[in-house]
Amino acid sequence: MSPPQEPLPFGVILPPTQDELPFDDGVPMETQRHKLQMDLLIDQLIPWLEQREEGYVGGNMFLYFSLAQVRNQDFKGPDFFAVLGVPKKERKSWVVWEEGKAPDVIIELLSPSTATEDKTKKKLIYQNQVRVPEYFWFDPFNPDDWAGFTLINGSYEPIFPDQFNQLFSQQLDLSLLRWSGVYKTVETVWLRWATSEGEILPTVDELSAQKAQEAQRQAQEAQQRSQELEILLNRYRQQFGELPESGSDHF
Repeated sequence: MSPPQEPLPFGVILPPTQDELPFDDGVPMETQRHKLQMDLLIDQLIPWLEQREEGYVGGNMFLYFSLAQVRNQDFKGPDFFAVLGVPKKERKSWVVWEEGKAPDVIIELLSPSTATEDKTKKKLIYQNQVRVPEYFWFDPFNPDDWAGFTLINGSYEPIFPDQFNQLFSQQLDLSLLRWSGVYKTVETVWLRWATSEGEILPTVDELSAQKAQEAQRQAQEAQQRSQELEILLNRYRQQFGELPESGSDHF
């Protein structure tokens, strides 16, 4: 008879699922800007993913990649991650052995208290243990501190900015760029997703605003055409009188 499985510190038998693992440590994001930056990166990919059959995007969510990590109760997760080729469904956390794959892209948002760990310890974990194909970091309060790495032969190699000063993600076929503008009333330099042609991906709210503006433009054009037609009809009436009634015989 096989020996019983080893229980975890919190009473769960291996291997645990996302329903059994902790998914909340009660630690909030450090600043409003960090929270908004995470939301912006996620909000942009929601409409983008709607055009695809599979895929998931999340942030500030636990990432479980080894049973040793679970035993040590090291439950911290990335600020942003995206995964392609997985079912679209709600998750409490990302459990690699349950999902069958690690995230394709991870982004960490730097802060004075986390920058060193994000650039060293976490980078090595994502490289050696999780084997995330692409890893980026960005400091919302110091936009010049940003970098990207791609996994080549088991080691991270730098992703150099292209001619447009953007960092290209081969995994998503998208670019990361620094964009000066207003998001949720905060004006600063934000990290945003763009197509390989440089077109910035809209957020859900921006997409709705674009559709509203387009509908308003079409209504204005229709009104203008109606007014122009009325002017032409008035000119006809002045010259020839009223238009003949529909269905009348005229030779």
